[in-house]
Amino acid sequence: MPQTINPATGDTLGEFLLHTPEQVDAALTAAVDAQREWRTRPVAERAGLLTAMAAELRADSDRYARAITLEMGKPIKESRAEIEKCAVTLDYYAANAERFLTFESIPSNASESGVRFDPLGVVLAIMPWNYPFWQFFRFAAPAFAAGNGAILKHANNVPECARMVEEIFRKSGGPTGLFASLLIDAKDVAGLIADDRIAAVTLTGSTEVGAIVAAQAGAALKKQVLELGGSDPFIVLADADLEAASTVAVNARYTAGGQSCVNAKRFLVEEAVADEFVRLFVEKTARLVQGDPLDEATQIGPLARDNLRATLHDQVRRTIAGGATVALGAELPDGPGFFYPPTILDNVSPDGVAFTEETFGPVASVSRVRDADEAVRLANETEFGLGAALWTSDLGRARELAARIDAGAVFVNGQVASDARLPFGGIKKSGYGRELGEFGIREFVNVKTVWIGPAR
Repeated sequence: MPQTINPATGDTLGEFLLHTPEQVDAALTAAVDAQREWRTRPVAERAGLLTAMAAELRADSDRYARAITLEMGKPIKESRAEIEKCAVTLDYYAANAERFLTFESIPSNASESGVRFDPLGVVLAIMPWNYPFWQFFRFAAPAFAAGNGAILKHANNVPECARMVEEIFRKSGGPTGLFASLLIDAKDVAGLIADDRIAAVTLTGSTEVGAIVAAQAGAALKKQVLELGGSDPFIVLADADLEAASTVAVNARYTAGGQSCVNAKRFLVEEAVADEFVRLFVEKTARLVQGDPLDEATQIGPLARDNLRATLHDQVRRTIAGGATVALGAELPDGPGFFYPPTILDNVSPDGVAFTEETFGPVASVSRVRDADEAVRLANETEFGLGAALWTSDLGRARELAARIDAGAVFVNGQVASDARLPFGGIKKSGYGRELGEFGIREFVNVKTVWIGPAR
């Protein structure tokens, strides 16, 4: 039974009943029926739904943000920012969907030829708990605009957020049946993927789960977009602005309590400036206020679940046993809740646990490198390929190095982040496909060639 457990206290706040097989079947049938009609509506009308959802999010943002904080533990300020980011993305697709989906003429020997973009049908969205509103709306905004329907299978530790997402759709005038949020066990997802009423699948989650879903969707010959794990490098070269780099490093690592696939995790610092960077990084990280995530002053909250904390602490202990030194934190705290202190491990070797494994929590791994070439080599020595940050004052060299880094995104002198205007996704075991931007809206469409010869 899905539960709402407050990560700051460990208290159970509520329990939710799973949907029955009959309810799931009815939701799938309703989604298919509604989508058949929805796809015929003009793009401008579909865009109106997105605008209405953005308005609803903003109108009740405090309530929605509080639900995020209570269920997954991020500071309330970050939860409010998540709600606003959802609204911004909905507005973006409302303003641009028609342009993205317009028929594209292509010269040929026909009297008319080109490409149109038709919806695929009902898409199954399997979403995680770390950004319980954002992860859904970044998929849903372009999917609905393109004429698709959606079924949401959310993480079972954020059931109230899952319910609220459906509430927002309903309050915004969404067509009855076009979208449903289903509370089901993980073991029942395979049946959904195989169901003929599901046209495609999108997943944000772990690499291990991604492999399972990819196999299931592949067996059913269904399109997938997978946004999976990451172990993003944060490269600091000797000519970098260390003050700026260390300030951004704190936010890049500890946003959402370090529980994001695009958090910077491996800090690769040129030896000439490593001591100074680590000093600044430790000094600024130590100032973070950890505590009750509903408190406006809190900057870092608890981890979402106790088992996540146990896994993280085990990784820290094994990294230290492998030769790393503790620059900050690394002590498992007493008291209620699933808190873990902001931690920095220095002198982590390329075979260290915190280098080779994804650390999903507030732990930074610092490795010292000889030069830019070694930094890029080590940045690429991972099974992941989601994002990367590169800090240098030589922008010409930055462009050359960015081309050599294996990642779906490289941010120079900045923090890796998702933006509605830019495609987002990874390579290698970080997944495939893209969300956001023009590329994102075209993932769940039929790119259909239309060739019209002269009348006879």
